[in-house]
This record gives sequence, C-alpha cells and structure tokens, in this order.
Amino acid sequence: MHSLNSPAVDLKSLIRTTLTHNRVGSGRRVIQCVNVNSSSTPATGVSFGSGQVGRARYEWQSACAILASKVESQQQDTEKSADGVSVVNGHPTLDLVPVKDRSTSPAALPKPLSIADLSPAPTHGAQLRVAYQGVPGAYSEAAAGKAYPNCEAIPCDQFEVAFQAVELWIADRAVLPVENSLGGSIHRNYDLLLRHRLHIVGEVQLPVHHCLLALPGVRKEYLTRVISHPQALSQCEHTLTKMGLNVIREAVDDTAGAAEYIAINDLRDTAAIASARAAELYGMQILADGIQDDSGNVTRFVMLAREPIIPRNDRPFKTSIVFAHDKGTSVLFKVLSAFAFRNISLTKIESRPHRHRPIRLVDDANVGTAKHFEYMFYVDFEASMADVRAQNALAEVQEFTSFLRVLGSYPMDMTPWTPSSSAAGD
Repeated sequence: MHSLNSPAVDLKSLIRTTLTHNRVGSGRRVIQCVNVNSSSTPATGVSFGSGQVGRARYEWQSACAILASKVESQQQDTEKSADGVSVVNGHPTLDLVPVKDRSTSPAALPKPLSIADLSPAPTHGAQLRVAYQGVPGAYSEAAAGKAYPNCEAIPCDQFEVAFQAVELWIADRAVLPVENSLGGSIHRNYDLLLRHRLHIVGEVQLPVHHCLLALPGVRKEYLTRVISHPQALSQCEHTLTKMGLNVIREAVDDTAGAAEYIAINDLRDTAAIASARAAELYGMQILADGIQDDSGNVTRFVMLAREPIIPRNDRPFKTSIVFAHDKGTSVLFKVLSAFAFRNISLTKIESRPHRHRPIRLVDDANVGTAKHFEYMFYVDFEASMADVRAQNALAEVQEFTSFLRVLGSYPMDMTPWTPSSSAAGD
C-alpha cells in the first residue's frame, strides 16, 4: 500500500493502481480506500486537481470513494470480452434489437395496453388484505369474504381504523356497511367517506341472519341483559318483546364482539345477538335462530380502495356522489332534475348536516333572521361515469352546487340472494 505522507501524491493514479492490483476472480474487483492518519497529514491538507481534501478521516474516505467510482466506470466503458461483447460488472450486456429490424417483425413487438388491461375484473381479490370493522365472526367479515373470496380479512376495532388501514397500506381494501334495510343508514361511514380520500370500487349486499346466543347451559328465563350492536338490537326489537324476555338491552361496538365479551367474562346472565358463526367461534349456544324482525333483512356494504377503478359500460354500474350548495334546499329540485331529464334512476339520497358550516342565516326584514341547517347530499344513481348521460348530468349539477365530489363509480351487486328464514315468533 502506498503512503500519503506527501501532498504531492497523485491520488487518482494511486486508486487506479490499487484497482488494477486487487482483482478477485474473473471480472471482479475489491475497491480499497486509502486512508490518511490525521496526525501525519500536513496542515494544508492534500491537494489534487482543483479540489481540497480535509484532514479528517471521513473526508479522505469520501474523496477516495468518488474517485474509485469514476475509475471503475471508465474501465467498464472500455472493457470488452474476447468476442467483442460489452461487459458490465463482469457480465455480458444484452444487445437491443435495432430500430430498423423492429419494423420487419411487428408480431414480435409488445401489444399496447388498453383500458381493459388497466381495469381488472371486479371479482378479483385472491390474496388481498381486506379490512373490516369488528372481530372474527362479524357480519362485516362475511361481507369481506363475499366481496373478495380467499382474501386475508383484517379485523379493526373502529370504522375509522379500517379507513386508515387502507390509507397506510396495511390493507388493500376495506369493506364497510353503509345501510341496512331495517335500521337505515350507517351515518358514521357516510361522514368518514367525506373525511377520507378512499374510493368506492364495489358493493356487496349481505342477508343478515341474527341469532340469540348464550353460554352453554344457560336458559332464556335466566337472562337479565342482551347486548349487541345498536343496529342489531333495533333489527330484533319486536322479536325480543314477543319472546317475553324482560331484559336490559345494551349497545356494544359489534355483534361478534358481544359474543366474545360474554365468553371471555363467563357472563351467564347475558345473551348476545350475533351470527351463527360467532356462536361457533366463541363456544356459545344458539337459544333462538332467525330473530330479526323482518326476513328481508339486508345490509349493503361498499368496498373501498386507494385508487378508483376505470368505469365501464359492459355491465350495470352505480355511481356515488356527494354535493353541497349555497342556496339551501331550494335548488335541490334543479340538481335532481339533471338526472331525471336523462332517465337516470336514483337509488339513494341521503342528507347530512354540513360539518364546517352547520347553520345558514337568512335575513328577512319582517321576521328577523332565520337560521337553517346546511346539508351535504349523498346520491347514488344507476349509471357509469363512462356513460355520456352521467357525464352531462354531473356537468349540469356543477352549475348549481358549491361542492361536488364523485365517491366512486363501480359495478352493482347483481348476485341473487334469498331472504333469511322467518323471524322467531312470527
């Protein structure tokens, strides 16, 4: 190894010499950095070219590494194998087909991507990570399995956690309920759809079949409390009354979580309203089967993703939007007429108070100042954003609204379903 005790040393030549004498195997090198002891380095430092290298060890190492990479790059550019083929890092490069030869063989060229290639079928989902609210055995888990068969279902303790799981790339999709045929809309998720930037990429409708669960050996007359999700309690309210149960009804976060809570705490005076799968998972017995008040009990779930899907016209599509306007509900008719004049069917309209501007003041000289709620309107309509009618309708809607956002344009759930068995006591 050379010494750098003199500032006149040619560092570039030294590194090139080091590279030449330190070959390992065929086409490989070990790059060694020359180090300078700061105690023996002149105060002026070592100069080469127009730059200066300081006395600290890390400065020498940086300078050596830069020069070494330049030398290595120059040698690779000029290095050739015995047969004249260029070699990079000891491996022969692959020659590209010249442009003039490509024109003679068009069949060998790659096919350009089309819109169909960029938009996967909505039935895909194997190996996807799908977030849902609740614990294993929840109806949302069943909806995730129906939406994406063979997926990895990820339970979340809150709706907002499921949104964040997708946003933070912990999950690929989220499947969350938005409305039930008996209990109505799940307003929390409508608010979260506006707060977060996820896109609706599909929907799934799941028939809900409620069961009354208790620990093994517990009889109905021993019960003093029934716990479940508020929606489940409301969906079974009349049936519980008909069963003659004099119990306190207490709301918890989710149906399967109610069964889990009873099993963990060995509560022998408490029952849960949950699915038959929850009974199997948590070792519960089914005291009553099918206790929903209406056999046509269906919950609609939406599938959420970070990116929207490309809308199509080859299958029934639904589009969800949210809008607001500055002139109260007086222009709502004009907004909705944009769809009616184009024969676009609305499947849902939901109003929610405007979070940032809840009150609108209207001055009237005779009666003073009137105060009205400001609303956000959620609308679902049966058309794809690829449909010119939908595009023109939204262009007209924009003229009357102060805010408009497309939440998603996605395939409708066209799978057939059968109602749950008749409710107990009917």
